[in-house]
Amino acid sequence: MALIPSTILTGFLGAGKTTLLNRILQEDHGLKIAVIENEFGQENIDNEILVQDSSEQIVEMNNGCICCTVRGDLIVALSNLAQKREAGELQFDRIIIETTGLANPGPVAQTFFMDEEVGVHYMLDAVLTVVDARHAMTQLDEYEEAQRQVGFADKLLISKTDLVDAAQLDALKARLRRINPRAPISQVDFGRAPLAEVLDIRGFNLNDKLDIDPDFLKAEEAHGHDHDHVHTDACRHEHGHDHDHNHHHGRHSDDIAAFVFRSARPFDPAKLDEFLASLVNVFGPRMLRYKGVLLMQGAERKVVFQGVHQMMGSDLGAKWGENEERGSKMVFIGKNLPKDVFVSGLEQCLV
Repeated sequence: MALIPSTILTGFLGAGKTTLLNRILQEDHGLKIAVIENEFGQENIDNEILVQDSSEQIVEMNNGCICCTVRGDLIVALSNLAQKREAGELQFDRIIIETTGLANPGPVAQTFFMDEEVGVHYMLDAVLTVVDARHAMTQLDEYEEAQRQVGFADKLLISKTDLVDAAQLDALKARLRRINPRAPISQVDFGRAPLAEVLDIRGFNLNDKLDIDPDFLKAEEAHGHDHDHVHTDACRHEHGHDHDHNHHHGRHSDDIAAFVFRSARPFDPAKLDEFLASLVNVFGPRMLRYKGVLLMQGAERKVVFQGVHQMMGSDLGAKWGENEERGSKMVFIGKNLPKDVFVSGLEQCLV
């Protein structure tokens, strides 16, 4: 049986996750989608849709969607839904998990790799993050959770763009690209987003088509100086939040930031395995997302690798094209990662 594609929907408080979900739940799209509200408080998708006074309340919508409120173990909820599906008690083709506005998406994403039963039934398609155009600059300044949500995203959806001018929107997009250069950015209008931009985007999975958007290399070259030094929690709050947040210059001392490594020389597989294992061992909790396409010594196929915190995996990709320029491209997104340590260590692994 095919794995159930799963989407994690995250975003800071008030960003518009619920608005987007409600549209998905009520539109006549013909898809059978299960929505899990992964909550620990009293906030729900919609008071009229979900019943609050139950630990496992499942409501079927008239368009084929179902809703499930979970306050507790996500693994148990996913397993229960899979069992009900196999028993014919529920019908659904995919899952969307909405996290709380203050959630770190990392543990939710790791659920798909750490539990064997979840891995047997589900495939993580993508992490989507909704960003509030009006308030995101302040939220990114003040809350590490907001930075983490952007850093984990496979796709960024900007909401409330009607509340800002073009310069503010451009400044926000530039900042989002610095924090996470590998996530495409789209705009959502009052929750209206084509389902093709939300579902089946294969943003998280290893596959032959995976490559890294070349545009982020330009962003890295333009803004790399912002990421060479280490920011502390203290300095993050020193640049003042009562000033104008138009930020036309777009420079911010974000704790969560990205950097790129690339080389035309091939890697020594044994050296690279050992070095990456040591990086994950030391910096794993601070390594939000990392992904790359690698050129290995003697290999005719690309090696694709990715990871979340301490969970790292690799897979064989497509064959190198006859006239294709061969080389490795890697992106690391994390909190206060020492770029010089990563880069110098990776250089030592080259043939």
